[in-house]
Amino acid sequence: MKYAISLIALLAAGALPAAADEIWVTNEKDDTISVIDIDTLEVTRTIETGERPRGIIFSHDYSVLYVCASDSDAVQVIDPETGEILHDLPSGEDPEQFVLHPDNRHLYIANEDDAITTVVDTETRRNVAQINVGIEPEGMAVSPDGKIAITTSETTNMAHWIDTETHELFANTLVDSRPRHAEFVKDGTELWVSSEIGGTISIFDVETQAPKGKIEFEISNIHPDRIQPVGFEFTNGDTHAFVALGPSNHVAVVNAETYEVEDYLLVGRRVWHMAFNADRSLLFTTNGVSGDVTVIDVAKRKPIKTIKVGRFPWGAAFRPTN
Repeated sequence: MKYAISLIALLAAGALPAAADEIWVTNEKDDTISVIDIDTLEVTRTIETGERPRGIIFSHDYSVLYVCASDSDAVQVIDPETGEILHDLPSGEDPEQFVLHPDNRHLYIANEDDAITTVVDTETRRNVAQINVGIEPEGMAVSPDGKIAITTSETTNMAHWIDTETHELFANTLVDSRPRHAEFVKDGTELWVSSEIGGTISIFDVETQAPKGKIEFEISNIHPDRIQPVGFEFTNGDTHAFVALGPSNHVAVVNAETYEVEDYLLVGRRVWHMAFNADRSLLFTTNGVSGDVTVIDVAKRKPIKTIKVGRFPWGAAFRPTN
């Protein structure tokens, strides 16, 4: 009893150290997740997953983790406290990327091999819908109001606009070759889509689905074929986008108002996706070929550390612990 009272007193006084927030990274060739402590910038845990983990997101309340185990043809649900796989969800074949609806219940999953988008109810663990899209779907996004889902298809070179009420396509917009990633920004008024082989980001007005702009990239002494935009994330207020440029081994800093590239930052080899910490002062990039994560000081636009993880890190997600 005395111990319990003492523990409560210590907690109230803030005498016990608080757990640090974390970045979770999927390693697609090790079938693992590396967990990075944001305070120490060190890997503290390695968690086993199904085969070839790629897409990774937390539920909106951070109570569970969802992982696309692509070669296991499943989305795995993991307890982030214990690292235990709780169960698998019926994802369809070869899930690669996904997005969680604002209702914290429905997952929209890109099934690369089947040219479909699968909608899964995470509570009933059942498929709600399978929507025919273009060939080799990969990128997924959902609007802040939850009314629109986007699937990008790598071979068809399109962004497919899905009504989440009816599960029907209501528009298809052309982008450049091999679209990879999509994000709604500026309170859902713009959609950005990266094209890996096209080397661009296309920007659309969400209300009309009309093209609004295009961002191109050029790095001195690097062949254009190696400049391949994939994942991207936005700073506070959506003022700037940090864009992973694949085998160019650089991250671009883009002004989200003017669509101009302001800077290029050298990171690890084949930078793919990324995640911010809580206040978006640090950015963590996954570098597949070098098997590490680069930590970028956002304000200074400067890499400050490299963290070794597993083989071919792919996706990244932030987890608060308090």
